[in-house]
Amino acid sequence: MEKENKRTLKVFAWASFLNDMGSDMIYPVWPLFVTTVLNANMAVLGLIDGLGEALVSISQAVSGYVSDKTKKRKVFIWTGYLCAMVSRTGYALSAVWQQLIFFKILDRAGKMRGAPRDAIIADISTREDRGGNFGLLRMMDNLGAVCGILLCILLFKFIGYRNLFLLAAIPSLVSVLLVLFLVKEKKAGGIKLFKGLSPRNLSWNCKLFFLLSAVFALGNFTYSFLLVYAKKLGFAADFMPVLYLIFTAAALIFSLPFGKLADKIGRKPLISLSFAFWALVVLSFIAQSGRWTIILAFVLYGMHKGALEPVQRTLVSELAPMEHRASAIGLFQMVIGLCALPASLVAGMLWDKMGRLIPFYLSLGLTVAAVIMLIFVKEPKTDTL
Repeated sequence: MEKENKRTLKVFAWASFLNDMGSDMIYPVWPLFVTTVLNANMAVLGLIDGLGEALVSISQAVSGYVSDKTKKRKVFIWTGYLCAMVSRTGYALSAVWQQLIFFKILDRAGKMRGAPRDAIIADISTREDRGGNFGLLRMMDNLGAVCGILLCILLFKFIGYRNLFLLAAIPSLVSVLLVLFLVKEKKAGGIKLFKGLSPRNLSWNCKLFFLLSAVFALGNFTYSFLLVYAKKLGFAADFMPVLYLIFTAAALIFSLPFGKLADKIGRKPLISLSFAFWALVVLSFIAQSGRWTIILAFVLYGMHKGALEPVQRTLVSELAPMEHRASAIGLFQMVIGLCALPASLVAGMLWDKMGRLIPFYLSLGLTVAAVIMLIFVKEPKTDTL
């Protein structure tokens, strides 16, 4: 059984690597494709991307609920990768920007794989290795992102947008095949009547963690603001992909070590550390003290991502009742995703109306509030039944 669990973890890790590699082959040139090739304006670009992010949140919650209800996980995972493959092919074949809307919806709906996959990882792990396992998965995500960006830089000049998008579909197809043929789903033992996740099923600790994570997410605006600010501080436009690579590479390097460290010293210290990294990023931009400080800030941003994302998933999976694990993870991702939309919208409005420093001060205040709330969360000593 242990050997099978390790194989399942490795398959998910490699599938995640391949899919993220395909995603990040597209990411650096996506805005230019939408606006210059298909002649959409910036409002349309914002609509397409914003709609995609909202659907990520909803698809995670729905798939988590249905996964718990049907006691099936695997079908949501390989179907999610299949959606990613089909959408990238659709991008390549789109003749007008209106066609992109359907394929963007399909692409982001593919995130349905997240909650059921995370539930499987939580189920096959123990408290001694769960953080490390989620850290491994996040490390492979980031490794795929780094490889995808590099492939985009190397290939785009020679093959152009559409061929690049078609090429990006291939890794997701391989992910589909890996999950279909190499992951064995355990049959659910005595099926209980599934009543669905409700607030009564979540402990006070779990609700408080959801709340503080939402508070933090409301101030954790998109990294695009960091890139725009860096450009205003004197960095050349062609250096922006390098800054993006810096924080992605830092997240790659630190995800696994931070996940394993959480297994040794607890989840809360690592989440507090991730909040501290973000606070340092914000303070670095407020200080505007030089280019090397900003470069260091992007390293710290990657460390923040490396510490936060795997450990958040670990703690949610442990705070939630086991029979509602996928539902709780999906609900958590939905809460965070829905908070991300107003976070960036409000930050943009404050930037335009009150100056570019104001969003950073607001974010710092919300981060402090989240840290204070985290003090009152108690880590469970055993998995919640």
